[in-house]
Amino acid sequence: MSALTVYSRQGCHLCEQLIEELLPLVRDQLDIEVIDVDSRDDWRRKYDARVPVIEFDGRFVCEFSLDRDAVMRIIAELGDSSSFST
Repeated sequence: MSALTVYSRQGCHLCEQLIEELLPLVRDQLDIEVIDVDSRDDWRRKYDARVPVIEFDGRFVCEFSLDRDAVMRIIAELGDSSSFST
């Protein structure tokens, strides 16, 4: 199953809220990989004040608050591509 990557940090209220809103939206359609930006220096430098950030397949999706439309487009794209595979 494909996954959304959420760059987050411990104790971040915005991060917790975004993940809480994201879970029911993607249930049974996408996995969620939560990455603590403070666990690596390069992530901390890249995402420090921007968290939470969502990426999919290396592409930026949204930051700070959940962009439901962007996530739904990803789900729709995955549904369209799976209908062509045999």
